[in-house]
Amino acid sequence: MNHPDIILQANQISIGYTHKKEQNIVASNIELQLKKGKLIALIGANGIGKSTLLRTITGIQKTISGTVLLNGKNIHEMNALALAKNLSVVLTEKLPPSNLTVFELVALGRQPYTNWIGTLSDEDIEKVNQALVLTQIEHLADKKHFEISDGQLQKVLVARALAQDTSLIILDEPTTHLDLLHKVALFKLLKKLTQETQKCILFSTHDIDMAIQLSDEMIIMTPEMIIQDQPCNLISKGSFNTLFKDEHIVFDETKGKFVIS
Repeated sequence: MNHPDIILQANQISIGYTHKKEQNIVASNIELQLKKGKLIALIGANGIGKSTLLRTITGIQKTISGTVLLNGKNIHEMNALALAKNLSVVLTEKLPPSNLTVFELVALGRQPYTNWIGTLSDEDIEKVNQALVLTQIEHLADKKHFEISDGQLQKVLVARALAQDTSLIILDEPTTHLDLLHKVALFKLLKKLTQETQKCILFSTHDIDMAIQLSDEMIIMTPEMIIQDQPCNLISKGSFNTLFKDEHIVFDETKGKFVIS
C-alpha cells in the first residue's frame, strides 16, 4: 500500500547502462522514498552516478531491475503528458537562443495543460504569476531571459518548474555556476518552497556543508551503498566519512562539516 505522503518510491532498483547487450551496473539494490514537503539533497563524489540515478528516477532512463513508482504508478508505464503533470525536472543545460521574456519562459511550464495552440487560460496565467511571486522574481517578468544574471535565471527555471504544478521537482546541480550569495539564496528558496507548497524537491549538489544545514533529508552515494536519512542521523552514523577516499578530507562531527587535515 502506498503511503499518502510518498510521492516517489524506488524499490530495489539497479541503475546503469546496457551497451551491446552488456550491462554496466552503476549501483544496485537502491531503496528511496521521496515524501511531500521535504527538501532532499543528493550527494556523492564526482562520477559516482548521481546523474544516472536522477535520469532513472525521472523516467528518462530505464532501470536495469526494480521499479520506480511515481504517485503509485510505474514511471516507465506513464506517457509523457502524465509524467509532465506529476514531475518537473530542472537540468543544468544552457537555454537555446531565443527572445523569450522571463514571463514567457516561466509560462512554458504550463505546456502540459494548455490546449493544442498553446494559448494560456486565466488559470495558466494565475499559476505563472504565483510562481513568479513564490520565487520573488515578479519584477523581472518583462525582461528578456538573456538580460538577467545566472542567479536570477536559476530562479526563473525553478519558477518554470513551479508553474508546471507537479508534486515533485528534481534539480540537477542547481547551484553550479552561482557565487556564495546566490547559492545561499537558492538553497533558502528551495527550503521555503517545500514548506509553503508541500512539494518535494530533490536536488543534486556539491555544496555538502550547505546541504547538511538546510536539507530535511540527504541521499549519500558511495561505491558501497546508497543511504537516505536526516542529516543529523547521517552525522551520528558516521556516513559522511565514507564519501571521499582521501585521508586529508575528514568530516568533523562536532562542527558538522568537512575539514582539511
